[in-house]
Amino acid sequence: MTQSENEFPTLTAIRATAERLHGRVLETPVWQWQTGIAETLPRHTEIWLKLELFQRTGTFKVRGALNNMDALPDAARQRGVVTVSAGNHAIALAYAAALEGVSARVVMPDYANPARIETCRELGAEVELVPDVHTAFTRCQEIESDEGRTLIHPFEGARTAEGTGTVGLEMVQQMPDLDAVIVPVGGGGLCAGVAAAIKQLRPGCRIYGVEPYGADSMYRSFQSGQPERLERVDTIADSLGAPMAMPYSFAVCQRFVDEVVRVTDDDLSRAMVHLFRDMKLVTEPATAAGTAALLGPLHERLAGSRVGIVLCGANTDQSRFAQHLARGVLQ
Repeated sequence: MTQSENEFPTLTAIRATAERLHGRVLETPVWQWQTGIAETLPRHTEIWLKLELFQRTGTFKVRGALNNMDALPDAARQRGVVTVSAGNHAIALAYAAALEGVSARVVMPDYANPARIETCRELGAEVELVPDVHTAFTRCQEIESDEGRTLIHPFEGARTAEGTGTVGLEMVQQMPDLDAVIVPVGGGGLCAGVAAAIKQLRPGCRIYGVEPYGADSMYRSFQSGQPERLERVDTIADSLGAPMAMPYSFAVCQRFVDEVVRVTDDDLSRAMVHLFRDMKLVTEPATAAGTAALLGPLHERLAGSRVGIVLCGANTDQSRFAQHLARGVLQ
């Protein structure tokens, strides 16, 4: 079952997607954080981590990429696919395209992590580098028009939300009594799907999105009531660096997400330190967003709650990871 672009992902659609993706994506584990910083939280506060950084391709993105690929007719498969991404969606689409024998082109900002660029090439995708994310979106549209490739958007659309909704479906099955869930927000595709699944199954569970101040398009959209576009993106969390909110993802988030909060880059770095020291996890800044929100703007509101945090990915390299940790330790 495929949703129209004007509807939200139903449980029927999300469950059908989970069945279709079975065996091609992993049911990632959950783990309770019980050491280090967890021991300093208010009494009865529980933190449960959904470890999507252990997913194939290193992030949740493969769920949406494969679900979009499944919908392509044969003629579109022959023409190939194209996308824009700072790395994680590009890797996921390159993987999905290779799995299905489809040609893929990915447009990436030239400041993208070199390890991500190389991974895309190793998976067989043609990589084009451009100066910034705004230029990347424009160039991607040109390729779509000139070459007839199908654009697999990095976060917008029903097929993507149905794919990411399988994360929320798993969370309810693995952690049935959560009081709140915190989800990183880039363009909103992950948050939209997770929130849609969880709210339809557990209406009383609060859903919080979290963005960096330097890439807060969804926060601004919630404030204005319409999708907003950023003139500039400035954050260490490049995976959350979407320059705009878009109608479908915004509408689903607006329906199912209780609130979007913001954190600083310093907050992200400190959260990365906690995840590394306590949980021995190597993460990218985007993945630390939920932890940063729990320790920052949501600290008081979630005291004594059973909280699930989506750890969205871990595609980084040793050098950048060390730089972010050093920044976090110095704070």
